[in-house]
Amino acid sequence: MTGVKLLFAHDTECSLIAATALVNTAGRDGELLPDVAALDAFFTQHAYSGRHEHTDAELRAVRQLRPRLRRIWHAEPPEVVDIINSLLREHRALPQLIEHDDEPYHLHAVPRDAPLATRMAVEAAMALADLVRMGELSRLRTCEYPDCDNVVVDLSRNRSRRFCEAGCGNRAAVTAYRARRAAGRS
Repeated sequence: MTGVKLLFAHDTECSLIAATALVNTAGRDGELLPDVAALDAFFTQHAYSGRHEHTDAELRAVRQLRPRLRRIWHAEPPEVVDIINSLLREHRALPQLIEHDDEPYHLHAVPRDAPLATRMAVEAAMALADLVRMGELSRLRTCEYPDCDNVVVDLSRNRSRRFCEAGCGNRAAVTAYRARRAAGRS
């Protein structure tokens, strides 16, 4: 990302994007983590490192994390802080600077051999804690497309992100285009 100024630390942005994507795997379109292969793809797509067991038990543990994270998008700051602190306490998070896999120093708060769901929970909690500390919880939103309940993390400089990654922005543009076209014919 040479020349691109990040709003938050690189690991924070990656964790926020992954947490958002994880929450959205349990959406109105059905289960998007239906099996271990889908979890494997998610693991790779979001560049997780460390232990990954490729088991149904691991998949269930990851799925069980989603409702707790989703609640953060709909809660007010006192409850958000309670959820984040609960995740950090529950998993005995102890932040430490670490570098690996040609990545610069960043924070890990649990060992790389901790279960995947634990690492996902703690990485999300640490990133969300940064949003709380910086007064940036307004960057957590719900998609504005009608009937979509996916969550969004707006990492744009001008806070203009309105739609999720599921194509809702394109659908909104098509709907608006058709409405303009129909109005032009009248």
